[in-house]
Amino acid sequence: MTTQTILPVDAKALSELSQSNGEPNWLQASRLSALELAAELGLPKLEKTKIDPWNVDNYGTYKSSQVLTDLSAVPASIAELVKDQEQGNLIIQRNSGAVYTHLSPELAAQGVIFTDLQTAAREHGELVQRYLHQAVKPEEHSIAALHAALWNGGVFLYVPKNVVIETPLQAVLLTDDAEAAFVPHILIVADTNSSVTYVDNYVSDKAEAGLHNGAVEVFVGAGAHVRYATVHQLGADTADITYRRAIVDNDGTIEWIVGEMNYGHTASDTKSILKGNGSSSDAKVIAVGSGSQKLNYTTQAQHFGKNTPSDMITRAVMREEANSIINGITKIEKGATRADGQQTEKVLMLSPKARGDANPILLIDEDDVTAGHAASVGQVNPEQVYYLMSRGISRRDAEALIIYGFLAPVVSQIPLEGLRTQLQSLVERKLGQ
Repeated sequence: MTTQTILPVDAKALSELSQSNGEPNWLQASRLSALELAAELGLPKLEKTKIDPWNVDNYGTYKSSQVLTDLSAVPASIAELVKDQEQGNLIIQRNSGAVYTHLSPELAAQGVIFTDLQTAAREHGELVQRYLHQAVKPEEHSIAALHAALWNGGVFLYVPKNVVIETPLQAVLLTDDAEAAFVPHILIVADTNSSVTYVDNYVSDKAEAGLHNGAVEVFVGAGAHVRYATVHQLGADTADITYRRAIVDNDGTIEWIVGEMNYGHTASDTKSILKGNGSSSDAKVIAVGSGSQKLNYTTQAQHFGKNTPSDMITRAVMREEANSIINGITKIEKGATRADGQQTEKVLMLSPKARGDANPILLIDEDDVTAGHAASVGQVNPEQVYYLMSRGISRRDAEALIIYGFLAPVVSQIPLEGLRTQLQSLVERKLGQ
């Protein structure tokens, strides 16, 4: 590749930072190797979206934040998200590092690990090293390589064999300092026959340009079940580029619930790799675009194992001059007999200047499979609006009802009541209700 990436830090400074944070030698070597690789790689190639004009070089510098001893001192911008969580299982990252972590003694006694990733690398190095950067690989492109070199804070969740966690574990990741690097990495490992629900929120509270370069890696053991729910509500000043990957073993299940509620430019790629026989994936994505946002959302399922079902549903609403590319990719590899890949992408445009492209893609290298897709792009039906108005409902309320009805098939399937309520509130806010 002839493209040359401008590095936001040199090797000497990165090495010194790693040493000052007490990181093990293997992690320091991993960072330096990724930084070297980043200089050779170009930006990711996204369908009909150029991210070159975005704030892709605006990483800032590593700045530690003051640790919180209790939740009464959290910033106002995230207070609502963490209320009544004093006894809950919670991690808060503020800018470049974790400021609050809590895991119940009951879960700790069962061998559950739930802490920030930087701490986990020091205290559980062998376990972290086994999985880190194995799903989102640094060699994919410069964004992935720079993430591997610069990640900070983050979350590490390990659920031992046969441990079933009934209560969701939560993380809140806040960026509110324009000069601070915000590059969290989420690493989840669910061992054989375990079960866990993890929920996180990404929030920005600043008015200066910035970048979130994020990565999520989920490893689902045989017979394990991981439900991963995430809501991104970063401000117009913050470009958000996030890669999510899950590798699923025999009879394991990954559920993705993604709420894309940012106000700035966004590119996300959520992929399930169904490695084992009987493994399955269910992905639900809802998105609302506004202003002059440029949005690119990709959901993928790659089938290697036999008898592997996957389902992907994306529903997006575009208003004002928002422009979105919605990609669904189902890849069934040779040998993945009796795989079943289904996907649906639907975009509703609320303005003549809004644009949405839905691109369903099926790539099938095996005969004994089932696969299907549905895609639609359209505007609010004026006849529906007229009908509701004829019943005494204002145009504004009529359009809102139609929009909520459009999103309802996805939102109603979300099994977490608190997350459903939060997404409803964020949709109302983005639609100006």
